[in-house]
Amino acid sequence: MKAKQTYLKGKSVFIVSLVVIFITILTVYLTGENYNRTVTSNFYISLSIIGTALFLFMTYGLYEGIGLIDNFPKYRDFQTGDIIASSGTSPDIPSVEVGEGIGGFLLSILLWIGMTILVFLLLVLLEAFFWFSIFVILTILYWVFFRALKFVFSKSKDTKGQVLQSIIYSLSYTVLYLGWIFAIVYLAQSLR
Repeated sequence: MKAKQTYLKGKSVFIVSLVVIFITILTVYLTGENYNRTVTSNFYISLSIIGTALFLFMTYGLYEGIGLIDNFPKYRDFQTGDIIASSGTSPDIPSVEVGEGIGGFLLSILLWIGMTILVFLLLVLLEAFFWFSIFVILTILYWVFFRALKFVFSKSKDTKGQVLQSIIYSLSYTVLYLGWIFAIVYLAQSLR
């Protein structure tokens, strides 16, 4: 009787990848505290750590015949509201002139308080936009990362129990997924 294929959940894989990225950042920071390394060398170290973890994970998954199941929440039905006008025009701001004397002074204080409240509300809105942007970026990263790994693990039925074939597949996909980033950094560094 043939054993069933083991499946990993996409959400779990994504959380583990975020942990790997956090550990990479922490490792580069802690090891770089006593050295004066350039940003490029820190980048190479970070990518090397992530590449090694990715290679080992893919090799193990291909050798064990692991598949992936997408259990991340679906955001296709997300509807955006018309919170911010999309016409590109800004509202007309009236010009307020305060007179002189005690009336002008009191009106200046009231306008100052009103502008402080307005700036505070705009900062709250900006913060909400910032967190929403991080959410969108993480969702995009999840989709790209999950699709890439799902493509790799589609070969797991062929490589189950075969170490050499698993290593070859995972090495080629690691070079494919991270090699272009190394190449871009190297070219940018050499063209300076």
